[in-house]
Amino acid sequence: MTGKRSALAVLVKGWPRLSETFIAQELVALEAAGQPFEIWSLRHPTDTKTHPLHDRLQAPVHYLPEYLYDAPARVAEARTRAQTLPGYAAAYEVWRADLRRDPTHNRIRRFGQACVLAAELPPEVRGLYAHFLHTPASVARYAAIMRGLPWSFSAHAKDIWTSPEWELREKLSAASHGAAFGATCTGFGAKHLQELSDGTPVDLIYHGLDLSRFPAPPARVLRTPNAPFHMMSVGRLVEKKGFDRLIAALALLPRGLDWHWTHIGGGGLGDLLQGMAEDAGISARITWRGACDQPEVIDAMRAADLFVLPSRVASDGDRDGLPNVLMEAASQGLPILSTPVSAIPEFIESGTHGLLSSDAPEALADAMLRLAHAPEEAQRMAKAALLRLRAEFGMDPGIAQLNTRLNAMLKDAA
Repeated sequence: MTGKRSALAVLVKGWPRLSETFIAQELVALEAAGQPFEIWSLRHPTDTKTHPLHDRLQAPVHYLPEYLYDAPARVAEARTRAQTLPGYAAAYEVWRADLRRDPTHNRIRRFGQACVLAAELPPEVRGLYAHFLHTPASVARYAAIMRGLPWSFSAHAKDIWTSPEWELREKLSAASHGAAFGATCTGFGAKHLQELSDGTPVDLIYHGLDLSRFPAPPARVLRTPNAPFHMMSVGRLVEKKGFDRLIAALALLPRGLDWHWTHIGGGGLGDLLQGMAEDAGISARITWRGACDQPEVIDAMRAADLFVLPSRVASDGDRDGLPNVLMEAASQGLPILSTPVSAIPEFIESGTHGLLSSDAPEALADAMLRLAHAPEEAQRMAKAALLRLRAEFGMDPGIAQLNTRLNAMLKDAA
């Protein structure tokens, strides 16, 4: 790389990732706002497609060794260099305390990656910013201690609700090398982290939506109650998205309803869910499209009659925050059916901007049937959601707030 290095290093789990377009949207907006940075990714990409946002980003991208045994010479050299840094002993002590409470290979990998990061960061870097409060924030924290730099984070969903409380408290404590500041994308999550914090300010910063990236909603023709009813969902095939409950609900719909459901997204439960649909005798009414890029998602939204996201709390406590796909659906005038999990009610007031149902299959089936038979009501709620999106969930205010925080952190470090 040539030219001047940036003062900010942004740490992410993987780059690029189709399932994390909210991160790409934020970074493109920060870059446009005049915040130069470089990306350090814990993993190489696995998606075969990219989002148009990824092509817009100018920041250089560096990859840490995903597994330490993949790059033994690089890790060994970095460890030797890291041991000469003034904060290495303190970072090692913090990590050993963490390892006693979390004796896992992942915890060991975090410290190895932190050594590489601390050893290879250019001297111009004055602060770190990590997306996600679990693994990326741990790597950022250890490396920041080694280098004597401030660090900060953006928290989202799984990282908040599946991380042990002791770890959250320490990352939010000034006395434990905690973050200079944190941001999170839901009021629900912000309240939880603020209650755990001891010195780290935590801001509520909605991701919002950059509406300039989306076409105006189509001129939707009001369907008749007996017309074909096309539903769709976008989301990873994981427990917290609730697609098992949705398939059970689809099987309860009356035979007289001419429905079809399209799913977009990857995930490990694909075979299981497709098997459930076959066992229920509804597989012919379902299209599994797999991972799609943003233009394909928007095209599908413009052609559908209902967006369904049956989010629920997973067995390990994982849950959604405020899924961006709900706002994307609203941007296209697509009626929404979801559940009152986490921060979804912060955007969707049931009966006004969409319907929020329990994730019980019977309740989901009743809600789908209601919207299929009441197209005027569905269209009214879709229009209200679009108005709320435009008025309250734009991207610009949050980017300005985040940029102010980052600039303050870098200024203090200088």
